[in-house]
Amino acid sequence: MDDQGGPEAVASITDKAEPPGLGEIFVGFLTVGLCGFGGIFYWLRRMVVERRRWLTAEEFAEYFGLCSLSPGPGLINLSVLIGKRFHGAAGGLAAFTGLLCVPVAIALCLAALYAHFQYLPAVRAVLSGVAAAAAGLVIATAAKMLVPLFKPHARWGLIVAAPVFAAVGIFRLPLLWALAFSAPVGLALAWWKHR
Repeated sequence: MDDQGGPEAVASITDKAEPPGLGEIFVGFLTVGLCGFGGIFYWLRRMVVERRRWLTAEEFAEYFGLCSLSPGPGLINLSVLIGKRFHGAAGGLAAFTGLLCVPVAIALCLAALYAHFQYLPAVRAVLSGVAAAAAGLVIATAAKMLVPLFKPHARWGLIVAAPVFAAVGIFRLPLLWALAFSAPVGLALAWWKHR
């Protein structure tokens, strides 16, 4: 596959592959857990949408939106939902286990090391660099997720997304208030568009 964003990359975002097996789900999410320690969202979308083509960009965005509103960690909910889509409860368990087994082990080791070396200036410098890299990955992934909203059939989604972004991102209003506005408006627009 072309990682440079050529025609093959565009095709991979819109075309779907064959449904994965349980082992493939486990290994896929294990890879995401290994690559994305400290910030898996970028790696999860890349694996599911661009590399393995299990979901389209639109499906991923819909799943992410649903899981972000659900109680608990959104990305873990998302992994379980994706696994469950293909193999029910066993697929959800495979995705969950694959995603978390290595990062949990690494986190325990790093916590022990941090407890011992937290006062060293080099440790603080490394953590600042890691935080900047994670912020960059989040911004890049958010930009990729906005692309489907600019398609002619989905532009109405910007009517809901833009005010929510402004309310939460700029004016720092609580997410619950933004959802109290955006959920009814989004539902009404979807009903009106599909009636």
